[in-house]
Amino acid sequence: MLKTSLCTAALFAALTFSANAKTLVFCSEGNPEAINPQIVTTTTGMNAGRPIFNNLVEFEPGTTVIKPSLAKTWEISADGTEYVFHLREGVKFHSNAVFKPTRTVNADDVIFSLERQWKMDHPFHNISGAKYDYFKDIGMPEILKGIEKIDDMTVKIVLTRAEAPFLANLAMDFNVVHSAEYADQMLKAGTPEKLDTEPVGTGPFQFVSYQKDVSIRYKANPDYWAGVQPISTLVFSITPHAGVRLTKLKAGECHVMAFPDPHDVEAIKTEPNLKLLSQEGLNIGYMSLNVTKPPLDNLKVRRAINMAIDKASIMEAVYRGAGVIAKNPIPPTMWSYNDDIKDYPYDIEGARKLMAEAGLSGGFETDLWYMPVSRAYNPDGKRVAELIQIDLAKIGIKLNLVTYPWDEYRSKLQQGEAPMALFGWTGDNGDPDNFLNVLLGCTAARIGGNNVAKWCDKDYDELITRAKATSDRTEREKLYRKAQEIVKREAPWVPIAHSVVFTATRKNVQNYKMDPLGRHPFEGVDLSDD
Repeated sequence: MLKTSLCTAALFAALTFSANAKTLVFCSEGNPEAINPQIVTTTTGMNAGRPIFNNLVEFEPGTTVIKPSLAKTWEISADGTEYVFHLREGVKFHSNAVFKPTRTVNADDVIFSLERQWKMDHPFHNISGAKYDYFKDIGMPEILKGIEKIDDMTVKIVLTRAEAPFLANLAMDFNVVHSAEYADQMLKAGTPEKLDTEPVGTGPFQFVSYQKDVSIRYKANPDYWAGVQPISTLVFSITPHAGVRLTKLKAGECHVMAFPDPHDVEAIKTEPNLKLLSQEGLNIGYMSLNVTKPPLDNLKVRRAINMAIDKASIMEAVYRGAGVIAKNPIPPTMWSYNDDIKDYPYDIEGARKLMAEAGLSGGFETDLWYMPVSRAYNPDGKRVAELIQIDLAKIGIKLNLVTYPWDEYRSKLQQGEAPMALFGWTGDNGDPDNFLNVLLGCTAARIGGNNVAKWCDKDYDELITRAKATSDRTEREKLYRKAQEIVKREAPWVPIAHSVVFTATRKNVQNYKMDPLGRHPFEGVDLSDD
């Protein structure tokens, strides 16, 4: 811990430019997979790219309400298949050591940013080993029909069908707008990967550097179209352990910390120089059961596992009352939540009976993977895994606990390597499709997809596909409620918890707002004298 503190002190010294400069340090929870949001799927990765970029449309801070951003206005056709966006004039891209933009944002940048992810023959599609997992999981390749440049400041996007969540999906991080001019120059220079490793955007902060396991550094964009930031320098201090993050926050070595341990919540409230922020999370923490790996392909086994886990004990030991037991894949605060569904009861004898019916009265041995980082939906993956290990031993299932570094863990999970795994999700746009389709749809069950249970049910998939093809919310709600019934019946998950989300800050942090989508936005945030 002393070594960490000394490193942070040195970082502070290096970032002190003048008496008037302000440096805000965010104690983040882990390394991002990349700095470009197009090629990440975790909140950690999206948060790392967020200060650099803008989208066509974005969410109002602290809400899921869509607002203009790089698109100042837009029109949608009556049949919901054509979107025309009118771009904001005079928006400048960042400069860096190898790039000085010669023009402002135009339609070419929007087309480049979408087509890179969409078209397999695009010159940047395979750069950096990019997979565009989120773009694919949400079904963008299937719904895009064409992208047309009307003029320099107008773009038309044509869809194959109406898609109710489309505008909200455009506001999500993977649909940030890159500089086509920067990409072209880097391609000609033979360094196209710089688009991802040294990204250039239009956002409030410019990327400076990334040192794995140490920090990500940004500086304020002097030409930001929405106004120069009060903070001169933004630093993400990568600090995986929640206890170390809190120690650094108390010492003033960081100003905002992600994911306080629920055990520390009461102590934070008593600290005179700290503030504790909280809100109900738009999230789900769960254990996936990979249906491609026997005996988890047996429905009776999956139901037995659901019945053998004491969720109430997990909530008491790990979440400390900061959340509710989960029974569905979407949180109870989200529209279309089906509260009529009954959860599997905690019933050891019933679970043993199901195991016997499955021909496994003697049990079996397998691996349970747990996350190496704390998340809002699961603050202590190892402890949750240990409790599940004890529970499942009662029905003869011997679990070997396994973990990997966070980026490797996520990647292996999406490849379908884990038989059983703790994972979770925080909603990105406030729409049920962002849970029910991205996490359990057949498209997302592909290798590399976010459906880590690799479960594909045709009846379920038909329901969620129909739901997003209509703008009638009553009809969508009816379809999503039916879809949740199928998930409960087929049991590809053990839903565990919907958590309350906490963030802690120094008291001198001003204008910081918690975000319902699990993001950490620093636009407009300021520091007063501590």
